[in-house]
Amino acid sequence: MLYLRQEGRGIGLTNKIRAYSLQDAGLDTVEANLALGFRDDERDYAVAAHMLHSLKIQSIQLMTNNPKKIDQLVQHGVKVNQRLPHVLPSNEHNRFYLETKVAKSGHMIDFRGKEHLPEQREPVIVKGMTESQIKALYD
Repeated sequence: MLYLRQEGRGIGLTNKIRAYSLQDAGLDTVEANLALGFRDDERDYAVAAHMLHSLKIQSIQLMTNNPKKIDQLVQHGVKVNQRLPHVLPSNEHNRFYLETKVAKSGHMIDFRGKEHLPEQREPVIVKGMTESQIKALYD
């Protein structure tokens, strides 16, 4: 697993907070970034490609819904053998955001809730949850 410090799709934490303010005023996530003078996604995966090449990794399975991430890595010489989708059910709080990512950024998201990997069927249990919160996940 590689970690890249690219908060807010590469616009930085301060600008991401500004983008959230614009979203609260009615813009979607892409419109907010554009209004601040950025592209919808400013991330650059050249560093990730360099890290993989430095580690002499020949090919990867990439967990992403973002086709631009795949394209950038391939352009930098990374062989992407397989895309593993992020599969999480949408809800009333994230549905508009996810639909915007599909419509405006080309993300590959399956809203029908099709499960792709067996381990994604398990509920997410976070340290500190009470027994009643965990029980509610199974109801």
